[in-house]
Amino acid sequence: MSVKTGLRVVVTGATGNVGTSVMRALAGDSRIASVLGLARRVPDLDISRTSWAAVDLAREDAGERLVRHLEGADAVIHLAWRFQPTHSPATTWQTNVLGSLRLFDAVAAAQVPALVHASSVGAYTPGPKTGPGVDESWPTHGWPEAAYCREKSYLERALDAFELRQSSTRVVRMRPAFMFKETSASEQRRIFAGKFLPGPLIRPGLLPFVPDIDGLRFQALHTDDAAQAYLSAVLLDARGAFNLAAEPVVDARTLGDLLKAKVVRVPRQAAHAVVSAAWGLRAVPASPQLFDALLRMPVMSTARAREELDWEPRHSAKAALEEFLRGVRKGSGERTAPLVGHRAH
Repeated sequence: MSVKTGLRVVVTGATGNVGTSVMRALAGDSRIASVLGLARRVPDLDISRTSWAAVDLAREDAGERLVRHLEGADAVIHLAWRFQPTHSPATTWQTNVLGSLRLFDAVAAAQVPALVHASSVGAYTPGPKTGPGVDESWPTHGWPEAAYCREKSYLERALDAFELRQSSTRVVRMRPAFMFKETSASEQRRIFAGKFLPGPLIRPGLLPFVPDIDGLRFQALHTDDAAQAYLSAVLLDARGAFNLAAEPVVDARTLGDLLKAKVVRVPRQAAHAVVSAAWGLRAVPASPQLFDALLRMPVMSTARAREELDWEPRHSAKAALEEFLRGVRKGSGERTAPLVGHRAH
């Protein structure tokens, strides 16, 4: 594949977990001439060769502003995503689906040569938890009960139609596993565990046990490693979908080792009932439907990304989780609205 230089790149959702890593990866590469980060709120971050602009994709009038920001861009990396409120899927649909459709239309109107879209392992139809892992041809119908999976799957179909209409735009779909880094810890704790989980409790030796639930086997990677794959997708003439994950596959024993906790078998129905009750009481923001989806997501093969993007994660999945757990205990974050930290005392 040929490598491009002197590129102008626009990134949506530039202030979140993935966005901050992608912005730094782009700005740190001499082949990228300039980067424009779009977010609902402009952050207090100083990154070389980077500028910022405020755009809310959920607004019906966002389309014209997007076209202006995208004119002259060589590539757009679309990361913008809203996880909450999980009790109001119509609200997340406004940003995640309708906002993405506005962005796709703006890419076409501005005639941007390349669109790199953040899909997810959550877009995949339930599949095997063992073996070599599914490749990018595995169906992307998601788990229909979970809003996150429905939205990711819907956008896969929207991109199918976009590619038919806009054949001059090179489309890349990244399908990463769960991404972690230390400075995303406060955001991810708020998104999935809520404000009632004390960060210092997530310390090796303090938790009484880790539940071993049928299907609790998932992949992870360090967010900075994912960012390098996004960079390669911009620089190379890559097209299509790419799975991203690091070794090893994470299960209850892995979590037990990290937390120095016993592994106790828990029936899936019992675990679902606990999550459902906590979500219903608004004690945790992660929905029971998303929990069910996690237990069904397939293990992915990353052979295509390694071969065609020349991508190799620098961190193991276990190292990424260790860094994230350290961040949870410390209340780590960054100077962006999504990632703002809450330091433990």
